Amino acid sequence: MNTNPERITTIPNLLTLSRLPLSAVLFLCIAQGWWMLAFVTFTIASITDWLDGWWARKFNQHSIFGRTFDPLVDKVLVGGAFIFLIPVPGAGLVPWMVTVVIAREILVTGIRGYIETLGKKFGADWFGKLKMVLQCVVLFVILGIRIAASWPAFEPWLPASELVQTVLIYIMLFATIGSGVQYCVKAARIVTNC
Repeated sequence: MNTNPERITTIPNLLTLSRLPLSAVLFLCIAQGWWMLAFVTFTIASITDWLDGWWARKFNQHSIFGRTFDPLVDKVLVGGAFIFLIPVPGAGLVPWMVTVVIAREILVTGIRGYIETLGKKFGADWFGKLKMVLQCVVLFVILGIRIAASWPAFEPWLPASELVQTVLIYIMLFATIGSGVQYCVKAARIVTNC
């Protein structure tokens, strides 16, 4: 793997950094109730998240910067969106849920940083990736329901849609907690074997 920490201006790193202004736009859209624009913005941000990883693998443009900042920027995007959605009626999010998500992300970021200072690799595993996918699905569903809720024809379907939304939120929370516990166990094993 070609890891060049000095070169930040690669396509994958620029795609990663593009999610920071996209995050700001998303937060503004949620705060203003511009649901269609929020949905489009989050879709673009999600595409850049997939594209930066694909590009880095395809053209061997991995970097320490990308390895560090890609998950960090994802946490800003998703965590911030959840925070801004707490006061939105019908979004189904309450403070303790968002606290669980953000606490897990901060904990895992700290653990990853510590383990990597020991010279060990500590990237995302399948459970962490599943957690991220579920978090994105929940955001797409919440934003999609907010768009549909403005259509009178959708009103009879709103209760069932919000029930599905609630189930997905709890599945996402289970994956968030489970992947956090898995990272803690994995880190403990690495530390005890050092």
